[in-house]
Amino acid sequence: MDIKSNSLFAQMQSMSLEAMNHNTQAITSDNAIPAVNKSGSNFGDLLKDAVNSVNDLQQTAGAERTAFEMGDPNVTLAQTMISASKASIGFEATVQVRNKFVEAYKEIMNMPV
Repeated sequence: MDIKSNSLFAQMQSMSLEAMNHNTQAITSDNAIPAVNKSGSNFGDLLKDAVNSVNDLQQTAGAERTAFEMGDPNVTLAQTMISASKASIGFEATVQVRNKFVEAYKEIMNMPV
């Protein structure tokens, strides 16, 4: 799962749309529950890959920041700022996803059994 400037948000939207489509499908005539995950990938693996990609963005931003501060002529201020912005946006999106998971967990735990 490769995260570029806007791809994290686009991937989150596509996962949301895919989840909505699966929730609206009717149960088959023999009362079997249809398979939800037809893509063959586990949600936990997708989330782990996204977190690892955000971590890579942050490490790259840190390396570029250090190189710029050390006076490396191959690293420009623009590159450094863009890299830092990508890392910041990725981290903020990850925190928002975490907050939504916690909110959903609390809502599920408050449901009567």
